[in-house]
Amino acid sequence: MTAAETTPGTPGTYTNPVLNADWSDPDVIRVGDDFYLTASSFGRVPGLPLLHSRDLVHWTLVGHALERLEPEREFARPRHDCGVWAPSLRHHAGRFWIFWGDPDQGVFQVNAPDIRGPWTAPHLVKPGKGLIDPCPLWDEETGEAYLVHAWARSRSGIKNRLTGHRMRPDGTGLLDEGKVIVDADRLPGWFTLEGPKLYRHDGWYWILAPAGSVETGWQGAFRSRAFFGPYEERVVLEQKDTDVNGPHQGGWVRTELGEDWFLHFQQRGAYGRVVHLQPMTWSPDGWPVLGDDGAPVTEHPRPALPPQPPAAPATDDDFPGGRFGRQWSWTANPRAGWATQHAGDGLRLACVRSADAHDLRLLPGVLTQRFPGEPSVIEVELRLDSEEPGARAGLAVLGDAYRWIGLQRDTDGSVHLVHRFAESVAEAERDADRPRPAPGGRARLRIETVPGARCRFSYDLGDGPCPVGREFAATPWRWVGALLGLFALAPAGQGQAGTATFTRFRVGPHRTH
Repeated sequence: MTAAETTPGTPGTYTNPVLNADWSDPDVIRVGDDFYLTASSFGRVPGLPLLHSRDLVHWTLVGHALERLEPEREFARPRHDCGVWAPSLRHHAGRFWIFWGDPDQGVFQVNAPDIRGPWTAPHLVKPGKGLIDPCPLWDEETGEAYLVHAWARSRSGIKNRLTGHRMRPDGTGLLDEGKVIVDADRLPGWFTLEGPKLYRHDGWYWILAPAGSVETGWQGAFRSRAFFGPYEERVVLEQKDTDVNGPHQGGWVRTELGEDWFLHFQQRGAYGRVVHLQPMTWSPDGWPVLGDDGAPVTEHPRPALPPQPPAAPATDDDFPGGRFGRQWSWTANPRAGWATQHAGDGLRLACVRSADAHDLRLLPGVLTQRFPGEPSVIEVELRLDSEEPGARAGLAVLGDAYRWIGLQRDTDGSVHLVHRFAESVAEAERDADRPRPAPGGRARLRIETVPGARCRFSYDLGDGPCPVGREFAATPWRWVGALLGLFALAPAGQGQAGTATFTRFRVGPHRTH
């Protein structure tokens, strides 16, 4: 049961979060009867995930807008916290548009006639360091086009302000040098203003933008009669007496019947940034009111939209024909031959040779998906087909610290079940438990997650499940939640090093005993 399904005894309601995994920095639009959402993908490939819903509660992953990260050489290795930051999704002139900031390169955009593509190649709209969180606006009242963006102090030395530009109507470039339109250093108590989303409503230019940092911040609203200001501000969503810390950064969407809703994230440590849906109304003085009088809601009546069957982004995979589902992404730009298509089912990964085999965090060929936001059981079957000494493959919980369980071929030709980990400050992994013989070269690997993102590893070599090692607390990177990962590798050397095959990947509800 997903977090968004109707709770027994409360028909017609939904429960937050509606996306209970790391869909960071969401933005949302409506086109006809359909709602679309995108999110940050940072250094993972493919990037810019595209989600679809008919009711704002149940979402499915329908594709990605970015096949590879550029420049290719920079993203040939993992850069977990870099790449695609805080995209904005819009529909204009019969096309879908996504703008995002790469903090090391500048503001990019891609566009497509349909949400499923084909998407254009990335186009650099504004080069520069520290340009993040861009959002365009095509003003139907004036015919002008605008762009607003925030700043990352780590690259630019600037933060807590929003810069506005006039933009070419075709979205290819900017028409001026830009002007600071909101300087939050001048607003008492405001800090780390970022993530702006730009709208036109009721004769005002609106910027919905969070401040106060992701763990403890709030959602702000700014309005002005002129795009370049001056803007007045108001806090419209904050934690108050709820357990939803830092509720902010997201997008406003209006249904065809005129209901207003706001989708935003909550930072939950190793779980990443999960997505909440808040009702949105307007106060008598014309300001937005989010949630329950500015506090996040846990349960609320559903949007007045046709009921939809329960749905959530896929997690399970049988890997038909060796192909993997949309929920998977590499930790860097992939190379040919990492995954081989074949006649049967199962993910066949090449044991890629690497001088970095001692540290999964350095490997580009780890296939990942989001860590589940609620207690779960993750299972996969593994067969190690490599005869190469030192070749190994397994199932990992990957973050600033990581742990994995899998199979390794030893120098005497035998195969062992191994369990390894690396601390966040460690430069190499080490055993988390003693190796165990796995004479068949096969194992069913299992991770049970419990509250607090703690993970219990076990395996089954054919004679029943056996726990292994101590409990492991999953950890995020700086901006990215923990990831589930599948990998196959071999020590540096010459020639092919064989393969490993994963079958029947499952993520199910935690089973209490």
